[in-house]
Amino acid sequence: MPVVSLPAQHPQRASLHNEIHARPPESIAAPTALTHLVMVCDSAQREASRQHLAALLRDHHRSVPDEHTTHVRVDVGGFRLRWELHTEFVSWTFQVPLPSDVLLDTRSPPTAAEEVPQAWLAALPGHSLACIHLWIVQTAQCGPGGLAQVVEHMLNTDTLAGSLVHRGQTQVCTDFAIHADGCSRMLVQPGPEISAPRLGRLVQRLLEMETYRMMALLAMPAARHAVAVLGKAEQELAELAQAIRQADRQSEPALLDRLTRLAGQVESEYAASHARFSASRAYFELVEKRIVDLQEERLSGFLSFQEFMARRLTPARSTCEWAARRQNALSERVSRVSNLLRTRVEIEQQQSSQQLLGSMNERQAMQLKLQSTVEGLSVAAITYYITGLISYLAKGAHRLGWPLSAESTAALAIPVVAFSVWWSLRRLHHRLFGKHHQ
Repeated sequence: MPVVSLPAQHPQRASLHNEIHARPPESIAAPTALTHLVMVCDSAQREASRQHLAALLRDHHRSVPDEHTTHVRVDVGGFRLRWELHTEFVSWTFQVPLPSDVLLDTRSPPTAAEEVPQAWLAALPGHSLACIHLWIVQTAQCGPGGLAQVVEHMLNTDTLAGSLVHRGQTQVCTDFAIHADGCSRMLVQPGPEISAPRLGRLVQRLLEMETYRMMALLAMPAARHAVAVLGKAEQELAELAQAIRQADRQSEPALLDRLTRLAGQVESEYAASHARFSASRAYFELVEKRIVDLQEERLSGFLSFQEFMARRLTPARSTCEWAARRQNALSERVSRVSNLLRTRVEIEQQQSSQQLLGSMNERQAMQLKLQSTVEGLSVAAITYYITGLISYLAKGAHRLGWPLSAESTAALAIPVVAFSVWWSLRRLHHRLFGKHHQ
């Protein structure tokens, strides 16, 4: 095969290309027990989770993942481990095979978590948000009563949900309840013709459905807190709006200060919960997508997953969405009232400024009048001094033959000097003030 020289590749090409293969489903053969743990972690706990995984793998002489790995599937001793690193949580899935020739002990069913080192399991970084035991059982393991008898003994019959998938060949049941061991339970009975890859895809959808359901519900505490804060803020805004209607000029600055503080409180609450509400909305959509992917068919006597979620999950989803919309609406209302009050204050400030400018114009006109008066006195004073100089010159000139006396010369010079001084001052004003000089 000839060698082809390709151009330079984008530095992220390989990682972006492999993203389509991230977290692929595993092939699972029945009978099997799985335990799925969802640990909510911050950035430090996410890194600690990677180190915790590395410690387990080193103890079992397995290769340790690098710092960029977000997904690991490995056999560790008597169980198989699946580790996934997500944005907000880390999921751990443990899987062990079950003996196919032994009836399932419904009173104390075996779990995959029992095969995991208990001290290591108890020290998982983060906080457990979901823990699910899932059993994939064959018909021979259910006894004479079939899966219905196993469900009756292992699940809470008051909250049962179940359906048929794989075109009616696989039964799935759960009760969405936390049992005495702190975990939820789910039962899957596949048909004999269901392949291991199809069964693995089904299990992945079921576990992701429960994982995303719990992650979506993380917004409920934030929604309840937001509703309490919004109630007080809305009441205060109503009081402020009423006070603004009756406010005079002296009280408006204090009202504007209160309104600014309220706006800061609303925006702070919005910033604190907006990311959580946005993530919750995305998780709710993922739950819906996983349920649609199941392609459920009705199982007699059970609510389907879609019906159960519609009845139990929709109110919580509506509460979160309503809280987010209420936050946005209140923020817009506070902004509108703030703009109205600021506009009112600005108009009054402009009126005050106009009054101030009017008084300044009056003072300036008065100053101009005074200046004109002073200019008249200045013309007289300058004329007096210049005439005095002319009188002295005339005295000297009279001795040299000037025909007029000093007094007569001064008298004739007074009109000329006065007009010349006045005209000079007018020219100076025109040159300084131009057309504005009157």
